[in-house]
Amino acid sequence: MKIMINSTQLSYFTLSAYFDTGLFKYLFFIIVMTLYILTVCANVLLIVIICMNRSLHEPMYLFLCSLCVNELYGSTGLFPFLLLQILSDIHTVSTSFCFLQVFFLYCYGGVEFLNLAIMSYDRYLAICYPLQYNTEMTINKIVVLIAITWFCPLLLCIVMVSLSNSLQLCGNIIEKVYCDNYSIVRLACSDTMINNIYGLFITSLSVFCPLILIFYTYLKILKVCFSGSKQTRQKAVSTCTPHLASLLNFTCGACFEVLQSRFNMNNLPNILRIVLSLYWLTCQPLFNPVLYGLNLSKIRIICKSLVFAEI
Repeated sequence: MKIMINSTQLSYFTLSAYFDTGLFKYLFFIIVMTLYILTVCANVLLIVIICMNRSLHEPMYLFLCSLCVNELYGSTGLFPFLLLQILSDIHTVSTSFCFLQVFFLYCYGGVEFLNLAIMSYDRYLAICYPLQYNTEMTINKIVVLIAITWFCPLLLCIVMVSLSNSLQLCGNIIEKVYCDNYSIVRLACSDTMINNIYGLFITSLSVFCPLILIFYTYLKILKVCFSGSKQTRQKAVSTCTPHLASLLNFTCGACFEVLQSRFNMNNLPNILRIVLSLYWLTCQPLFNPVLYGLNLSKIRIICKSLVFAEI
């Protein structure tokens, strides 16, 4: 007989995806710590460069700055917790912290998709309507777009966590290396229809709507490129390539996570399942600043000048 427990009365969750790695745990700790330090340094460097250089106070770079802040936010929600769990022999997490981590990580994902959608809209205006760009993309509009990018996921995630926290649970074992909302909902003995409906709603609003906007803007950009001059095509390639690469990287990582959560993948090696589940949370925060730093000429030039100035 299953015992129903309100999640507010549950004291902890057990993360069962961890396995005994013996002395290798110190190697994993060093690898994850190095990845975290590189992520923080790369994103902070890009934020400082954009904020300190007036020549970069343009819409595209301000949206990129918002993206880097989100990478720091998402990394903070995962890496310190992951480092502690790697060294620990008992992989449990308090209920309150578990829901806090769910809020952090899902909010990070929502902000990431919306930020990428707004960046694609910015490129659409710059390439398709270059003469009207400065009048369309005003500072007030930039502030409003960035505020929407952050406020909407925050509000949606607050509701999602509140709904999950009110569920009656029949267990406390999460088959992941971090707290995941879908895994918590699967533990419920009570009716989860509202959670499932809201899950579809939040997925549509946070993922599919931004992807539709991105798809539409790039169709328009491609149309202009095919009918425009060589200079227009070069501008589109130079500014859109890092954005598309970032979008594909994050979308593929998120798809891996969704597939692993929804379908039985016990036939895969445990270490591979862990890597796939962590990919969208660990690689994207480091991938973005490196990608944009190498591909955007203004940032690349400033970085070179900083390096040679130090020498």
